[in-house]
Amino acid sequence: MRQGRGRLSSLDLIPEEGQEDVLWALGELNERRRTQADILFELNDRLAVKGIDPISRSAFNRTAVRTAAAARRVAEARAVFAGIAPQFTPESIDENNIVLGEVIKMLILELTDSPNQTPKGAMELARAFLATIQGQKISSDRRSKLEADLKQQAAKAVDTIAARKGLTADTVSAIKAQILGIRS
Repeated sequence: MRQGRGRLSSLDLIPEEGQEDVLWALGELNERRRTQADILFELNDRLAVKGIDPISRSAFNRTAVRTAAAARRVAEARAVFAGIAPQFTPESIDENNIVLGEVIKMLILELTDSPNQTPKGAMELARAFLATIQGQKISSDRRSKLEADLKQQAAKAVDTIAARKGLTADTVSAIKAQILGIRS
């Protein structure tokens, strides 16, 4: 594994006034409508107008490869999430949070066993582990609060309808106990 950031490429050395052109070129690469050589040619023309040295083909190619790999990872993640999105109904979100939290905790524990683990890395993993547990607790607390609010609203609705229909207190209590699990 290489230490440090390595030698800066001609792309890394572009001054501030040329950064907008670099961003343009990266956008063109992401659109995938033009060849890499065509985009580099136009980028170098744009930089020449501003008096900036041209970008080397190898530096641009390395950036293009990294950009394409990142775009593929994003597209794959979107496809995975699109495939599982229907499973995230309001009723199942908390269950999915629990499963996701357990997967994250398992990954953290596996990373902890890595022979290259540094004290800083261990601390970051511990924080991630704690954040996962806290997220699960918040999700659970939120669900409990929503359920309590729903029961309270439903009980009020039963009381309102019972008053309109002239139901006895025993009938209202039986309805609440049967439907809402509320004992009065």
